[in-house]
Amino acid sequence: MRYLKTLLAAAAVVATLSPLATFADERVQLGPRPFFLVEDMAPSALKKALKQCANGPFYKTRFSIGHRGAALQFPEETKQSIEAGAKMGAGILECDVTFTKDKELVCRHSQCDLHTTTNIMETPLAAKCSVPADMGSATPFANVQCCTSDITLAEFKTLKGKMDGANAKAKTVADYLKGTPSFRTDTYAGNGTVLSHKEFITLAKRLRVSMTPELKEALVPMPFDGMTQEMYAQKMLDEYKEAGVDPRSVWAQSFNVNDILYWIANEPEFGKHAVSLEDLNTPEDVVAATARIPGLVAQGVKIVAPPTWALVTLNAKNKIVPSDYAKALKAAGLKIITWTLERSGLLKDGGGYYYQSVTNGIKTDGDTMVMLDVLAKDVGVIGVFSDWSATVTYYANCMGLK
Repeated sequence: MRYLKTLLAAAAVVATLSPLATFADERVQLGPRPFFLVEDMAPSALKKALKQCANGPFYKTRFSIGHRGAALQFPEETKQSIEAGAKMGAGILECDVTFTKDKELVCRHSQCDLHTTTNIMETPLAAKCSVPADMGSATPFANVQCCTSDITLAEFKTLKGKMDGANAKAKTVADYLKGTPSFRTDTYAGNGTVLSHKEFITLAKRLRVSMTPELKEALVPMPFDGMTQEMYAQKMLDEYKEAGVDPRSVWAQSFNVNDILYWIANEPEFGKHAVSLEDLNTPEDVVAATARIPGLVAQGVKIVAPPTWALVTLNAKNKIVPSDYAKALKAAGLKIITWTLERSGLLKDGGGYYYQSVTNGIKTDGDTMVMLDVLAKDVGVIGVFSDWSATVTYYANCMGLK
């Protein structure tokens, strides 16, 4: 009962806020999905509290972080995807940063994913791919690899973003491009506008959102044409400085802790918000990550970002609760961001990678909200990456999270 009263009180506070906030001259629009998820929840105090917020108001919040924009339905890292994430209330938007042949920074999740995330295979630029299609093979696209470092920025800008996916067993280019996962859609993938990092900054400023650039691993030998890893890390932040962006609005991140330490030492104003990403795939990885915590703290790291599954577990009653790893992060005084909500298919089968530690406690899509509630209230994360920002925005607005 006390829990219900607390939740209802939070909802009541939100209900007294000013009318619908505008976001870059547009109202925040959540669409039907958050409401669907709430209705899909099993009866509970949380469900009752969330239903109290159905009429808003809805406003942007930094707790809601647009993962590659709105990658559930829009081609990731594109102008359209970033705009969709912002319209759904994400207060922080992501650009994964890599570089082209002429060492210009662009938004791509991987340096070598152009063959699955753009239309490069149906353009003349396919001939420039690191590993082009072998049309003399029975499976000509099995080993294709097309990298941003294969082409110049001008060439990159001629490409169109598409939903990530490909059919490696295809015999033709047309069939190869048909690989979108079933839980996504190609409905908005007709004209994805790819972005340079500078264009992303300009767009984010127009949308009035904070930015979380992720320095991606170089998949070519470094130094690259004279550019060292340190120069690469510095160049990313220099583009924010050149654009006059307040460092407090930039959450630079990397899976390479040496990038984080470089920013802390050389760009301390940006280093305060630098996010050390944790690539955890197995329980053994979590054990190793727990052992790393004291070292991270000693080196000045303030924020870590593990995947959702590593922060939760199930108790004896099959209820989702914080993991020992999550407790250790909090005990060490580290702030926590997590990834990635809404990046799974239907949850009736357990949720896959992002729910692997709580699979037996996941029954329906509505459990997305249960997971989110535990991450926010019990683990204490300060932000959640999502492929569909509206879900996190709805929850955060309802609970008064800024």
